[in-house]
Amino acid sequence: MQPRAPGQDTGHLSSIRPDGSRVAIHPSDVRGRFVTRRRIVYAGLIAFYAVLPFLRMGGHPAVHLDVAARRFYLFGSTFNAQDFWLVLFLLTTAGFSLLFATAWLGRVWCGWACPQTVFLEGVYRRLERWIDGPRERRLKMAAGPWTPDRVLRAVTKHGAFLGVSWLLAHVALALFVSVEDLETMVREGPGGHGVPFTWAMAVTGALYFNFAWFREQMCVVVCPYGRLQSAMQDRDSLIVGYDATRGEPRGRLMKARLAAPDAPRQGDCVDCRKCVTACPTGIDIRNGLQMDCIACTQCVDACDEVMEKLRRPKGLIRYDSLNGLAGQPRRVIRPRLFMYGGLLAISAIALTVSLVGRTPFEANVLRFPGLPYILEGSTVRNQLELHLVNKNPTESTFTVRVDSPVPASVVLPQPQVRLGSLEGQRVPVFLTVERNQRLPFTFHIEVSDQASGQVKRLEARFLGPPSPGR
Repeated sequence: MQPRAPGQDTGHLSSIRPDGSRVAIHPSDVRGRFVTRRRIVYAGLIAFYAVLPFLRMGGHPAVHLDVAARRFYLFGSTFNAQDFWLVLFLLTTAGFSLLFATAWLGRVWCGWACPQTVFLEGVYRRLERWIDGPRERRLKMAAGPWTPDRVLRAVTKHGAFLGVSWLLAHVALALFVSVEDLETMVREGPGGHGVPFTWAMAVTGALYFNFAWFREQMCVVVCPYGRLQSAMQDRDSLIVGYDATRGEPRGRLMKARLAAPDAPRQGDCVDCRKCVTACPTGIDIRNGLQMDCIACTQCVDACDEVMEKLRRPKGLIRYDSLNGLAGQPRRVIRPRLFMYGGLLAISAIALTVSLVGRTPFEANVLRFPGLPYILEGSTVRNQLELHLVNKNPTESTFTVRVDSPVPASVVLPQPQVRLGSLEGQRVPVFLTVERNQRLPFTFHIEVSDQASGQVKRLEARFLGPPSPGR
């Protein structure tokens, strides 16, 4: 088969044959500077995920998404269902961050921080290498018969995959039910906790299916990011690419041909295909930018190792832009980055202002159902209630005070209310004035939060019959 020209597409996904059958990907072991850095990043992200349910801030878990009770604890802050509008700013900030990072650094998210890549490369494939051995042994076993050794390795490997999936599923569940409640559920068994148990088993099965079998298909078939990258990137975005000018024409390294005086020029690429065998999605990076590439840089380290042995400069495959690979200057400052950066700055500022300006408690004035006011001889009475919700991460005491512009008799059965975190209570407020006052009028209810020191001044309307003479 003649080698394809650089930039020529295969016409189909690298991990799927033209007839639709699956190509099993067995990446080779690679060493190098990028692999080492990625392992450090993966270890940090996995450790952060593993300890996240155990971290406590403000007396609560660092992350506790209690969906059933609509209570959410996030890194020392508390939120309830009424704060859901903040998710809009959070999602837009995350979306514009991804756009900005992709336009600037390419698919750095996919190769370095996406949970799919982090757990597949940092956990499951490492287990596979420990149990089944290097790539050559795995390929030989896959092509051979089911011997007792292969059966034992398969059972051990998939048992390990199931165990890791079970642990990850329970860590995820702990983010929703807290570690203490999860421990109680595990001790008491699934009989009394059917819903959490079902979710844990479903997530375990999904993780096992994904990381034990589906793997790179999640990136190249399900995830839309690879298809969107062409719209987010330009010729100045950083990618993992092959320097065809330096590498072509590629060919096997043969001393006799190098010694011949009339031998045609040969590029630095010796067609060893180590970049292909190292790729976790099975692509040939020499065919140009492809949606299957997740910018994991394993091909970079594999190629650099070969170049180092041949005493040739590294960087035949490298992080660069399409312009850089073509020998043209790369622009860092450009309109696309300004646009994405501006949108990111606006959304980040909106999110920050919303979080900083957020009052750590809710206070709303509600009118009792029924008559808007009650006439009692020469007086008019309004019956209202103050709905208080404590959004502080700790218990707090709230002091309520009524400020009326006209002489009024105020009855506050609970001028001070003590509430736990995310607890709520309705406080009745009765206001009585003489009928000869100018009605209706506006008065204020002032609520002071002892924990945060913040004060909220609410405006309310006193209703009554029009005053005589009006």
